[in-house]
Amino acid sequence: MSPSDVSVIVTVKNEASSIARLLDSLSQQTVLPSEVVIVDGGSTDGTVERIESHPQRLPIKVLFREGTNISQGRNEAVRAASGAILASTDAGVRLVPSWLEELTRPLKEESSIDVVSGFFLPDPQTVFETAMGATVLPLEADVDPDRFLPSSRSVAFRKEAWEKVGGYPEWLDFCEDLVFDFALRDAGCRFFFAPRAVAYFRPRSSLGAFWRQYFQYARGDGKADLWRKRHAVRYLTYLVATPLLAVAGLAHHPLWWSLLVVGAVLYLWTPYRRLRPVLEGLSLAEKVKALLWVPIIRLWGDVAKMVGYPAGVWWRMRHRYLIEVASS
Repeated sequence: MSPSDVSVIVTVKNEASSIARLLDSLSQQTVLPSEVVIVDGGSTDGTVERIESHPQRLPIKVLFREGTNISQGRNEAVRAASGAILASTDAGVRLVPSWLEELTRPLKEESSIDVVSGFFLPDPQTVFETAMGATVLPLEADVDPDRFLPSSRSVAFRKEAWEKVGGYPEWLDFCEDLVFDFALRDAGCRFFFAPRAVAYFRPRSSLGAFWRQYFQYARGDGKADLWRKRHAVRYLTYLVATPLLAVAGLAHHPLWWSLLVVGAVLYLWTPYRRLRPVLEGLSLAEKVKALLWVPIIRLWGDVAKMVGYPAGVWWRMRHRYLIEVASS
């Protein structure tokens, strides 16, 4: 295993409609990987057949692991990979041609770097998805490079760093990459931010799909006991502060309503700031739709999180109880 060998790892499940886009973009990289290891978690839509019929411009290894979650799939891919450097991405993304080169250069040039954080940007195809991307995804200007923790749709790390922390947490089905990042950081691994290593991905295309995504993210937070203060602030804002201000405005003085207006402006300031540059390419009707979608998406996502987080906390408490019973 050469220190410069790079393996790209991917987990898939029912990605027949999007896998070609990922494989095409991998084939067009300015620096090609030594191999691509894909773990399929039990696709039933022809994903594997699409991979096998794709023009083989890259050495692709497909592993069938029906029933595995994302963490288990990533770990399976890493174990099967021959490269000393692992670059992780997801199905459904489109990688810029320099993605792998930008992502792995710091690891090849500086032995003290263990993890390179790539970036990700929305690739919307509808007005709704345009508003979705602006509402939920950061811009590069929003990122503090010293604190940014990568998503596994765009990250590279040394195999020895993965081994050092025991891999991805296989007990966790969502937010696994964040917990993996925390473990790497706590183990003293050095991170490097590479904003030009961009993976474009399509935001959720409906409120239903978005609800499932954010419910699962928040449930993962609850399972892993992440972001207690952040979730507490959300509950206090929606369930305590907002109703109190509304009652005060009705019962006392309309000036109290101004506090709600100020809060709404602060609440929507960032997504509207992100949306503004992309409005130029839209018609007037599309601009109005995008502007109206932002507060709906923001509220919908927060409610999904408030429902999902307790589900994760309940799972964690029950899991802990079962462990205590088994050990007693």
